[in-house]
Amino acid sequence: MSTRKLVLTALVCGIAIVLAGGFKLLQVATDAPRVEVLAWGTPATLGDMTVTVEKVDKSAEATLVTVTMRGVAMAKGAFDGWRMLAEGRVFTPLTQQTAPDACQAVSANAEVRCTVTFDPTTATPTVAYLRAGAQQQWGTEG
Repeated sequence: MSTRKLVLTALVCGIAIVLAGGFKLLQVATDAPRVEVLAWGTPATLGDMTVTVEKVDKSAEATLVTVTMRGVAMAKGAFDGWRMLAEGRVFTPLTQQTAPDACQAVSANAEVRCTVTFDPTTATPTVAYLRAGAQQQWGTEG
C-alpha cells in the first residue's frame, strides 16, 4: 500500500471518529438528568439498608428529621449517612445528637424509628441518605 493511500485512510478514519464523537456529544447534551425525590413516608433500599424519612420538624434551635431504618446492625453512628439540602447548601447531622430518640444504634432484624438532628433552617428541606455508593432523596415534591 502506498503512503498516499495510508494517509488518506487515516484522514477518513479521523473524520469518522470526530463525527461519531460529535454525534454522541449532542446525544448526551439533550438528555435531561432525572433525580427522583420521594415523598415523606416512602421507603427506599440502598445497598443492604431500608430507610424512610417519616417527617421533618423545624424549630429555631434545630431541624429534626424522623426516620426509620432497618437492615444492618450498627452499635453507633446510625446518623452518619444522612444529609439535608436547604438554603442552597448541604447540612450534615450535628455531632451531638440531642433528641431523646437520636439515631445511634440500628438493628438488622427490627425497624428502628429515630431522629436525626441538623442545624436549624427556614427553607423547605430535602433529606438525602447515602449508603453503598447510592443516594436517595425525600422532599415535599416527592
